Amino acid sequence: MSKEKKVLVLGATGAMGRYLVPYLAELGYRVDGASLDSKESDNPLVRYFQGNGKEREFLDSLLQQTRYDAIVDFLTHGSGELPMFLSKMLDNTDQYVYISSARVYDNLEHPVRESSPRLIDTTKDPLLKYSDDYCIFKARGENLLREYGTKKNWTIIRPATTFSFMRYQLVTLEAPDNVGRAFAGKTVVVPETARYVSATLGWGGDVAKMIGKLLFNDRAYGEDFNVHSAEHHTWQEIADYYKDICNLKALWVPQEDYLKIKSPDPYAFGIRWQLVYARLFERVMDNSKVLTATGMQQKDLMPLYDGLKMEISRTPRDYQWPVNVRMDEYLAARGLV
Repeated sequence: MSKEKKVLVLGATGAMGRYLVPYLAELGYRVDGASLDSKESDNPLVRYFQGNGKEREFLDSLLQQTRYDAIVDFLTHGSGELPMFLSKMLDNTDQYVYISSARVYDNLEHPVRESSPRLIDTTKDPLLKYSDDYCIFKARGENLLREYGTKKNWTIIRPATTFSFMRYQLVTLEAPDNVGRAFAGKTVVVPETARYVSATLGWGGDVAKMIGKLLFNDRAYGEDFNVHSAEHHTWQEIADYYKDICNLKALWVPQEDYLKIKSPDPYAFGIRWQLVYARLFERVMDNSKVLTATGMQQKDLMPLYDGLKMEISRTPRDYQWPVNVRMDEYLAARGLV
């Protein structure tokens, strides 16, 4: 591989970017990482720039100083931002890697393949269909890439729910409300309706390796890929993993109780949709396309238990997590902690 290849990673310190930047340098590419966080590297192939990649002035300063052979974009673009941002990316690189999401898929086919129906095309919920929910605007970005211009200088990446350092998921709960509460000796409230639904959680390091192997890969241009493990477990089994690793105590409660803890606002549709149109869907995923394109095998990927144990073991025990007051009050009213 040519050491002259230059790659820009937008969102370079996030769940996947933190693993992608060093991996690309390992492959011999020159890598510029942009993020809101300040970061430095001792690797001469890596430079970090602190700034908001969604701000036009900052982004233009990066694009004007270097012609990048590839751009990997972990940023989140709502529907109104897509035309300007995606067209600029496609016009300024030879391969634009658009991070979409497995959340775009409906629950109509199992296992879920790249050709499986997407919610934007199949949903009967008019509020979701005409919203700017995550699953909708990610799919709109995919549509724009397919319809804009004649060059297929893009690759669509669809990770499953991705865990990483300080990023852990249990149904729709993130790290403060699962590992953070477990460290504090508090019970975690989760919805009973998700208990026996299958989920796929992918490790950020595996996603990074798959993306790295898709860069400058002839099989990747104008294609979409599910980038994650094929391993899947019920949310109950995943909760049991957390219990074994960090003594998480899960209380399975009625769905509406759970949603009121997440937000008492009945019109907070995004919170409900993440549960109903994502975590309650059977996410048994097919990753054969990306394995074929990259030459990887399922056995190369991090087992979920091992990955969670590794990442949680690195989490500072004295980290000050936000306190979920509504969850505490819900448990206190029932004589629990």
